Amino acid sequence: MIELATDVERWELIEPFVTARDANTHVPVLVVRLTNAAGQRGWAEAAGVDYDGETPASMAAQVEAVRSALHDRLTGAELIDLLPAGGARNALDCALWDLRAKESGRPAWKLAALPAPHPVTTAFTIGLGDAQEVPRKARQALDYPLLKLKVDAERHVGLVRVVREEHPTAHIIVDANQSWTRELLERLTPELQQLGVELIEQPVARGDDASLDGLRSPLAVAADESCTDRHSLAGLAGRYQCVNIKLDKCGGLTEALAMCAEARRLGLGLMVGNMCGTSLAMAPAFLVAQACLVTDLDGPLLQRLDRPHPIRFERGVMQAPDSALWG
Repeated sequence: MIELATDVERWELIEPFVTARDANTHVPVLVVRLTNAAGQRGWAEAAGVDYDGETPASMAAQVEAVRSALHDRLTGAELIDLLPAGGARNALDCALWDLRAKESGRPAWKLAALPAPHPVTTAFTIGLGDAQEVPRKARQALDYPLLKLKVDAERHVGLVRVVREEHPTAHIIVDANQSWTRELLERLTPELQQLGVELIEQPVARGDDASLDGLRSPLAVAADESCTDRHSLAGLAGRYQCVNIKLDKCGGLTEALAMCAEARRLGLGLMVGNMCGTSLAMAPAFLVAQACLVTDLDGPLLQRLDRPHPIRFERGVMQAPDSALWG
C-alpha cells in the first residue's frame, strides 16, 4: 500500500488579491505526500475551488476517505473513478505523477508521452483596484509582456485604458470573473478592441453560458468558471473560443491532459490557469502549458515566499520546473 500524509499550509500574498468575486491576503493549500514501500515519495499541492466551497480541510477529508484504496499500482485513471473533479483529486493525482516519476527514474513529461517541455510566457495578473492602484501595478509589471487585468461590472474599460497608457506594448487579457452580462460584453467590446485587448475571460455567470449563443465577437472569449472537466466542454463549444484548464478545477494532470485532447476535437483553443499557489502547484500545470495558446501560471509571483527549488521566472518567461521540486 501507499502511505498517505496531508498538511494544510497558508502562503502570504505580497498584497491583497482582489477579483470581482472576492479578496484574499493568503493562499491556503492542501499538501499531499505519498510514500511507497521503498521509501520513495511524491507530493503535490492544491488550493481547491473556493467558489465551489472547497477548503483545505474539506479536501483533506476527501483524500482521507480514499486512503484504503491507495494501492501500489494505483493509476490516475482509477483516481477519476474514486474522487470527483476538484482540489482533492488534483493533489492526489499530481502526487501520484511525482511518485511514479521517482519510482521510474523518468520525468513526468516522458511518463505522459509528451515532448520535452520548453519555457513559456505566462500572464502576470493585476488584481481589481482603483485608479491609483492599477497604474502603480502596471508600472511594476513593465517587464511582463502579457498582462491579465481583473475587472467587474463597474470597473473595466477605464482600468484597461490606464494599463495601456502605462504599458503600451503589453498583450492584455481581461477577466470579468462572471460579473458581466451579454449586453455589457457587447457594449464594451469595441472599446476593448480599440485598446488592444486580445481575450475576454468568463464574462457571464457560470450557468448563463447560453446567453452567448449567436455572439459575433471580434475578441476571443474564454470559459473559466464554466469549464471544469471533459464533461463540461461540449456545452461550451460554439459559445466560447477558448477554455481555461485549471488542475484544481478538473482534478489533476491526468484529467487536464484528457481535456486538452477533447477540447481540440471540439475546436476549442487552450489556456491553462491556476487558483494561486506555490511552484509546486504550477509544476504539473507547466506540462499542460506546452499545448496552450495562453498560459496564466503566475501564482508564485504574487506570493512573498515560495518553496525550495522554485520555478524560475525571467521577464514573464517561465522555465521548466526542477525535478527536485516535482516530476
